[in-house]
Amino acid sequence: MVKVFTHPALFYRGRDEFLAGTVPFVTGGLAAGHPVAAALPGEHLAWLGDELGEDERQRVQLIDMTEAGRNPGRIIPGVLREFADRHEGPVRLVGEPIWPGRSPVEYPACAQHEALINFAFAGRPVTVLCPYDAEGLEPWILDEAACTHPELSDQYGTWVSRSFSPEQVVDRYNQPFPAPGEIPWVLSFDRTGLSGVRRFAGERAAAYGLGEERVLDLTLVVGELCANSLRHGRGSGVLRLWHEDGSVVCEIRDAGHITDPLAGRRPATPTQPGGRGLLMVNFLSDLVRVHTGPDGTQTRVFFRL
Repeated sequence: MVKVFTHPALFYRGRDEFLAGTVPFVTGGLAAGHPVAAALPGEHLAWLGDELGEDERQRVQLIDMTEAGRNPGRIIPGVLREFADRHEGPVRLVGEPIWPGRSPVEYPACAQHEALINFAFAGRPVTVLCPYDAEGLEPWILDEAACTHPELSDQYGTWVSRSFSPEQVVDRYNQPFPAPGEIPWVLSFDRTGLSGVRRFAGERAAAYGLGEERVLDLTLVVGELCANSLRHGRGSGVLRLWHEDGSVVCEIRDAGHITDPLAGRRPATPTQPGGRGLLMVNFLSDLVRVHTGPDGTQTRVFFRL
């Protein structure tokens, strides 16, 4: 029986190696009576589903990671913990948050997510197996997988990672962001101007072509981030907004410092008094990137057009 959290990475090449590493993990969990879920990008989800028997498919929760995990900050609260928290005792999950179709701007958030899994489930009887496409991904990404996973495996066997250092990965990607590719719209705000900030962001996002429903989501996200700036960032901040690579990007800067690396990644309980704002930001945005330190915080949120 699994008594502690385990987080192995599986390096595979092609469909056969993928299935050789994931199917026994899934069926072994089912045979032991453990709840099992698999969150994989579309084609890989089909591979696994096709390989399982009808009864096994009915007992495994299959999740399309390209949708549920398009924002890596959503995966821990909305996929992994959402499943694990519904069950007592050992739980098995397959999660593939990094695949060749991920963009360079998404990857740092993916790497930080993989590192933070180790803290989100520490001490819990949960196993999260993370497949990595050793043919389609760059070698340095596989090297970083060894930093975020304490155990590694491939078709030849399993070994302990000598470079496991999840804290270093979180810090490595906590860096100032590059300048926007175009001149952004800029608006400073304080306690008197939240409604104007939301209106400012919504009007410009709509002008870029963001749909009405997503404009509403964007204004909710901007409003929450700006409210956080007022509460934790010395009462003021700066909003910048621009268009970049098919997305509307909003950046909020303030003087606050986020010291909890899991902020916005814990599911909210019905009775807790707060802590839902950053969680909502992760659920509504297509991508969230954060740089934070003693000198202040930058949060960039992306909404695809």
